[in-house]
Amino acid sequence: MATVTKRGNYWRVQVRRVGYPPQHKTFDTKAEAEAWARVAESEMDHGIFVSRAEAERTTLAEALERYKAEVSSRKAHPAQDHQRIEHWKRQPIAHRFLATLKGADFAQYRDMRRSMGRAENTIRLELALVQHLFEIARKEWGMESLLNPLKNIRKPSGSLERDRRLVGNEHTRIAEMLRSSENRYALPAFELAIETSLRQGVLVQLRWEWVDLDRAVVTMPASLRRHGNKGVPPVLPLSSKAREVLKGLSPKSEGLILDTTANALRCVWKRTLKELVITNLRWHDLRHEAASRFFEKGLHPLEVASITGHKSLTMLRRYTHLQPEALAAKLG
Repeated sequence: MATVTKRGNYWRVQVRRVGYPPQHKTFDTKAEAEAWARVAESEMDHGIFVSRAEAERTTLAEALERYKAEVSSRKAHPAQDHQRIEHWKRQPIAHRFLATLKGADFAQYRDMRRSMGRAENTIRLELALVQHLFEIARKEWGMESLLNPLKNIRKPSGSLERDRRLVGNEHTRIAEMLRSSENRYALPAFELAIETSLRQGVLVQLRWEWVDLDRAVVTMPASLRRHGNKGVPPVLPLSSKAREVLKGLSPKSEGLILDTTANALRCVWKRTLKELVITNLRWHDLRHEAASRFFEKGLHPLEVASITGHKSLTMLRRYTHLQPEALAAKLG
């Protein structure tokens, strides 16, 4: 039998059953306490009771900290996860207990972020992190009774597929502006991005000891070879233009090739585009430019994938936007 007692302005209920640890909870009214006791006893009688205590006393902020320590920190590149976790911890919803969170709470958050003008893919990734947190809590943290409130809400579909490439004399204009920049590595980074298809974050990690100019290759360390479509090839072939750029940087036996940071490059890039009045062009579009140029040179899709690091030809297609003029020239 359940025991219901009044303590001050609240009602405390305790349920004891053989084979189960004592369960207790506090309610505002006696009716709520008795209703909870009936449900708990019925579930125990049918052997389906799962304690909700952990989920009822763990806030989203506390769960995020645990997720950061046990899940995110073990990823090869946890920085973005950590940024999203810190963002979630600043939200009012972070002070709520996991068991009290509903799909409507996260749908409201989704709509709020949209009203702020945040990108659909940004919102999707933020929601995906918390959805995975709830799955981990259910499966590994002893919160089997916890429902995942994000499973049934409509998620943003993600970013629209981009097809922006350098057009007209944009390449020449950007190169000339970067050449006069106070950052001497801005222009080499720009040219290498187009010649190698490497992401900005990888470019600034390149080291001279990985480069063999005689063989025209860069041997990538395992730490950069991620899973999925975010990786780089084990050995990156270098075009004649890429070798020319590297030789212009005075090759050394060791050390960083581009002695700058990704943030410094972003600042120079944004300032350059603003001064040149070039719109709707992102640094990452240079990867699209590179993949498209590889195809226009006549490389086979598997050859292109071996340079870009894509494991999926479907994803590679998204990065490829061939110029109709180049196709017309091939047709003869």
